[in-house]
Amino acid sequence: MIQREAHLRKVEELLRDSPVVAMIGARQVGKTTLARQIVERYGEAARVFDLESSEDVAQLADPMLALAPLRGLVVLDEVQRRPELFPTLRVLADRRPPPARFLVLGSASPDLLRQSSESLAGRVAYYELPCLSLAETGSAEMEELWFRGGFPASFTARSDASSKRWRGDFVKTFLERDLAQLGISIPGATLERFWAMLAHYHAQIWNGSELARAFGVSHHTVRRYLEALESTFMVRVLKPWSANLAKRQVKSPKVYVRDSGLLHWLLNIDTREQVHRHPKLGASWEGFVIENIIRTLGADERQCHFWAAHTGGEIDLLISAGGKLRGFEVKRTSSPAVTRGMRNALEDLQLESLDVIHAGRDSFPLASGVRAVAAERMLVDLA
Repeated sequence: MIQREAHLRKVEELLRDSPVVAMIGARQVGKTTLARQIVERYGEAARVFDLESSEDVAQLADPMLALAPLRGLVVLDEVQRRPELFPTLRVLADRRPPPARFLVLGSASPDLLRQSSESLAGRVAYYELPCLSLAETGSAEMEELWFRGGFPASFTARSDASSKRWRGDFVKTFLERDLAQLGISIPGATLERFWAMLAHYHAQIWNGSELARAFGVSHHTVRRYLEALESTFMVRVLKPWSANLAKRQVKSPKVYVRDSGLLHWLLNIDTREQVHRHPKLGASWEGFVIENIIRTLGADERQCHFWAAHTGGEIDLLISAGGKLRGFEVKRTSSPAVTRGMRNALEDLQLESLDVIHAGRDSFPLASGVRAVAAERMLVDLA
């Protein structure tokens, strides 16, 4: 089992500061496993309720009666199945001093986010548990992580074929069971078709009208499909950065399938050789690297954007933090070069720095303010 110590420390830190911590993330991303490790550290001063267990659900028929006497750590797994628990958690969180801390796990359904924000405003801290990143697997496993993706069961499967089967089963379960449990009323077959089509638009500017025409529905409807996948952490919608420039800038977001392994499954890619021959090779690599840049730097989603001008010039990822703007370009090449678009963006956006992440082995300066960074050295060179 891959140890996820950095996430473990952050969740434990939040538990010390907040009476309720909501650990959210995609299904099968490892939330329950991480919670079990935290429970082990609490020992007997911990109680776990699995809300997919009929026995545990029965014990919570009267939640105040069941939860009020507990001390230490209380874990509520799959809490989106019982949103009526949130008002009780609000009352229990207001006790001073708090005799118990609550760790609630959920798959970020709209109901979970809405109910918790309404009932637990000011009392809950959120923590998103992502898929595995290079920081956890090590740079030596970069190609494996890129091809199989970061879901723990997919990455650690005994073979590529087993990994692909797991991803297929995951998609089927997600569409046939999980969507309904998360309160999303879109037919699974419809969303599967949309998801597969979206894979072919991976790393491109969102064009809702074009997708709507392909589906024979309104652009509002396809936007609802996109929001369903975004709210369940299947898709990243990267918003455009708007600068005060005379140039006409792109105002639509870019869309990525978050997990490269799921992207490859949706594109019906079976082998690593097929990835390298596929038209979406560069786009797949771009999405994978962007996810790992964000994780390496610990950037909040609100800090992450892209930038593009209609007259030319684009930056794949911008991260705004501490009043500074850092730019990142991703190139599937071993010999990156500075383009005119990069120079224009560096000047127009007044970037603090511009890093070109490439597939070679070495990192080196390219120009003033521009650096070539080897993808396998991201963990060291971007920190």
